[in-house]
Amino acid sequence: MDAKKHILIIEDQPDINELIALNLESLNFEVTSCLSGSEGWALTQQHTFDAIVLDIMLPDMNGLDICQQLRQQNNHTPILMLTARKSEADRVVGLEVGADDYLTKPFSVRELQARIKALLRRVSFSQQDSNTHSQAENDTKDDDSNDKLAFDDLVLDIQKRHVELQNKAISLTAKEFDLLLYMANYPGKVFTREQLLNAVWGYQHNGFEHTVNSHINRLRAKLEIDSSKPKYVLTVWGVGYKFYDQ
Repeated sequence: MDAKKHILIIEDQPDINELIALNLESLNFEVTSCLSGSEGWALTQQHTFDAIVLDIMLPDMNGLDICQQLRQQNNHTPILMLTARKSEADRVVGLEVGADDYLTKPFSVRELQARIKALLRRVSFSQQDSNTHSQAENDTKDDDSNDKLAFDDLVLDIQKRHVELQNKAISLTAKEFDLLLYMANYPGKVFTREQLLNAVWGYQHNGFEHTVNSHINRLRAKLEIDSSKPKYVLTVWGVGYKFYDQ
């Protein structure tokens, strides 16, 4: 029998915290709850969770900082961000720092449950795909080259989530690496912004395509010797983007 999925709730409003906990426990999840950002941060450093429900507005350490610092640690636990803010800019910031999804208060319990289940399904499918891919390549290769993608002087180490350009390490955020890896798996294939948003951020939402644009621009700044003449991350005008079409 599979172990229960363990969900961390970081929400400072006791009534909302309890509501979330009760409804996630009804799905047979194990739940740990806390009422402050600092306590939630400490818990992420002490335990491993399958998903995190994280409020943005916390009295001590805000949710954006927690999310950003987790991603900087290469912690890729799925994060559902909760916010009472309704402006598009605030939601975009959450996605920019590495949140996987967001939910605006007030929200329905059924939608919350559906979002959490969707996050966990995506992780499960990703792990299955990774295991299948690794096994297939292990059947034909005896070295560790199957863990890497190489394009001229650019090398992606998939397992270590490490990128080198001309033998120098390149620092990428979690989402920058995810975006680069997804495109690098299909060199020459053209993706629309909507397709990349759905594949990397895990859902479709009209109006957030500029999240993809900003990540593409940052990848170019880090990977291209001349960003005006990119070699790896290419624009297909009127359509979207593609990777290394040589």
